Amino acid sequence: MFSGLLFVSFTACNTGKSNASGESAKESDGFVSIFDGNTLNGWEGLADFWKVEEGDLVGFTTEENPLEANTFLIWRDGQPSDFELKLEFKISSGGNSGIQYRSEELQDPPFGMKGYQADIDGGHTYTGQNYEERGRGFLAKRGEVAVLENGQDPKITESLGDSDELKSKINSGGWNRLHLIVKGNHMQHYVNDILMSETTDNDAEHRKMEGLLGIQIHTGPPMEVRMRDIQLKDLTK
Repeated sequence: MFSGLLFVSFTACNTGKSNASGESAKESDGFVSIFDGNTLNGWEGLADFWKVEEGDLVGFTTEENPLEANTFLIWRDGQPSDFELKLEFKISSGGNSGIQYRSEELQDPPFGMKGYQADIDGGHTYTGQNYEERGRGFLAKRGEVAVLENGQDPKITESLGDSDELKSKINSGGWNRLHLIVKGNHMQHYVNDILMSETTDNDAEHRKMEGLLGIQIHTGPPMEVRMRDIQLKDLTK
């Protein structure tokens, strides 16, 4: 289904250089825009599945052009270690997506990724959880505070609330705010300013302390995910 290695590739932009208005990007409390609202500059992925529309970064599949394997749009301007990421997202009812971080790129399939994921899905069964793509799987489900030790299943040490009650705080079919705080081996996933999952990864063999950022499109029925106002803050400075 993939037509060779057709992909969309743009010169990586230095954060802070440009935004949708063409002016210098303005930092707010250390956050810098990594999506300019007009182009996919600084991002790279398979061209048939990504576009910019009405100021939104859009990932999509159709009946005529389905996916055979999960694919990602990868941010090429760095490999963050300790950071905060803020964005807004909207996803179709049957969609499945997520934000990869501290991840590594795979060559098979093209633009595959392995690593931590802030999960997002249209039914919000999984939205807010920490899932390791092509790795250890579920690390902290929505409502869980989890600690990971070498070679062991996640240990749930605390509850953040009932998963269904937390789900009710997520806007189905509309825009939601995602906020990731990643520092050391500690990861927090917020949706609409509510802490949905928290993970401490003590598994020195499998954890990653830095890596690529990316946006996922999952295999399955035709879908669309939209993201906007993508802001990154470097916590190492």
